[in-house]
Amino acid sequence: MNFFQEFLSNDIFLTAAAGWLVAQILKTLIHMFFTRKFVAERLVGSGGMPSSHSATVCALAVASGYKFGVGSFEFAISLLLAIIVMYDAMGVRRETGIQAKVLNDMIKMFEDMGRSELSTNDKLKEFVGHTPLQVIAGALLGCLIAVIFHYTLWLS
Repeated sequence: MNFFQEFLSNDIFLTAAAGWLVAQILKTLIHMFFTRKFVAERLVGSGGMPSSHSATVCALAVASGYKFGVGSFEFAISLLLAIIVMYDAMGVRRETGIQAKVLNDMIKMFEDMGRSELSTNDKLKEFVGHTPLQVIAGALLGCLIAVIFHYTLWLS
């Protein structure tokens, strides 16, 4: 079996990738529902509801638990990774987004006063981190996807 066939038949990878994909699609649809605009960046961007980072790592952890058992090193590694990623999404990355919003507001204020060398076209990215609710929603989505994959696709 060549590298790509083997890689694309990896149940754990496919489950985690599905977690990311479903979360990104839902995030785009939810954003579109609330803003009444389709924003293609939402399909690959970070931030927003649900957290695709959380969905990915939780799908990875649950799939590893099903495949290798909760006493395995594979599960331990993926669970610790999930905890770190979700903690970071609610901490540092969320604060970065809040700071970007404040700085963008300041740039706009200075631009309105005619004193800014920066433009609102140079805006910092505000969708970076997640609220606890977005992280929990992503985590639950990832777990659900792993359970669905386990009972429908893996047949184990």
